[in-house]
Amino acid sequence: MTASLFDNPLYHRLFDAGEAARLFTAGAEVRAMLLVEGTLAKVQGAAGIIPELSAAAIHRATLEITLDPGGLAAATGENGVPVPGLVAAFRKEMQAPEHAQYLHWGATSQDIVDTGLMLRLRRLLDLVETAAKDILRALATLAEDHADLPMPARTWGQHATPTSFGAVTAAWGAPLLDLLRALPALRQDALLVSLSGAAGTAAELGPDPAALRADLAAALGLADPGRSWHADRTPILRIAGWLSRLATALGRMGEDLVLLTQTGIEEVTLGASGASSTMPQKQNPVVPSALSALARQTQAQHAALEAAALHRQQRDGAAWFAEWLALPPLCLAAAAAAETARRLVPGLAPNPVRMAEALASSGGLIHAEALSFHLARHMPRPEAQGAVKALASRARTENRPLADLAAEAHPELDTAAIFDPARQLGTAPAEARRFAADVRSL
Repeated sequence: MTASLFDNPLYHRLFDAGEAARLFTAGAEVRAMLLVEGTLAKVQGAAGIIPELSAAAIHRATLEITLDPGGLAAATGENGVPVPGLVAAFRKEMQAPEHAQYLHWGATSQDIVDTGLMLRLRRLLDLVETAAKDILRALATLAEDHADLPMPARTWGQHATPTSFGAVTAAWGAPLLDLLRALPALRQDALLVSLSGAAGTAAELGPDPAALRADLAAALGLADPGRSWHADRTPILRIAGWLSRLATALGRMGEDLVLLTQTGIEEVTLGASGASSTMPQKQNPVVPSALSALARQTQAQHAALEAAALHRQQRDGAAWFAEWLALPPLCLAAAAAAETARRLVPGLAPNPVRMAEALASSGGLIHAEALSFHLARHMPRPEAQGAVKALASRARTENRPLADLAAEAHPELDTAAIFDPARQLGTAPAEARRFAADVRSL
């Protein structure tokens, strides 16, 4: 088994991050850094900081020259960062020392690495957003189509009261809806350019470093932080937190689906299932289990990022390295969760027969709360609760339906209404339909 399952030919279809996987290749990282270097030269030329002719030559060359990441490995191992090797290799390939000398003028390695990372994270958020919208549309259809389909709600693994399958699917989608609504602010506040120079003071970035930083941000389509954030990893943590929350929401859906498809419940069917190597009857919930595993992965890597964010002084090599180790697997796990859920949700279908059987399986005990509140119209609430608890105990010991015992003890009650799941759904149908409407208003 290789160190990363995301690019392992044996496992990558189980944890398929889709197009996002290419964003975390060495080639993509080098290309992003070259884009930053070329754009920096272009805005520096326009500002008169470096010769405009050299700036144009550098910018054009960054679009044309391809560097082999493997050729930068030795220098990266020696320097701890890839930029010195990248700059040296680019200058050599450019074969125009009179222009190439102005490459990377006044910037520091972290400016280039962090800004290049932000370009890749911007694309990652675009890809995950698209997948999340597809997931939400599929969930909205399920919620609306089954807003009134009764099924047992479960708390602590036990039957609680009736709910609807539409409300259950809406609950899966609600966190995703919140995340999409938060995305514009996240892009504005966290997708930041970095241009602060060696110690964050921008000492060699010309007479107006703030204007230059703003120009670079505008040229790259990133936000201007108005400051150095070399040692403040809040922007990274905010993006990672958003991704982790998304994977956690999808993992929660996966957990529910594992339970809803298990033997003896079988209230939901999957569009596809996995086989056992030895048990012919097995139909394993592979895809929901993958969602659960990916959620755990993002949570673990997010915790590692929180620890890595504790930087010392103006730059901290060890903390920065720890971030590099944790962030890519978190991003790929979140992207894989989004891609996995996008394939899963359209194939989900409720099993109304099994849901009805589950509602009836307790002999009506799932309606005990409703019965107690109806009784409370005729007696104090504590007495009503005590009376229903006694009836529930009799229902278990005598193996009789709670509805029959309630009708005998309290003939004044409309037990047909009380014990009808479709009439005990509360706000569940409305919540399902509201969720569907909210999704369609995006």
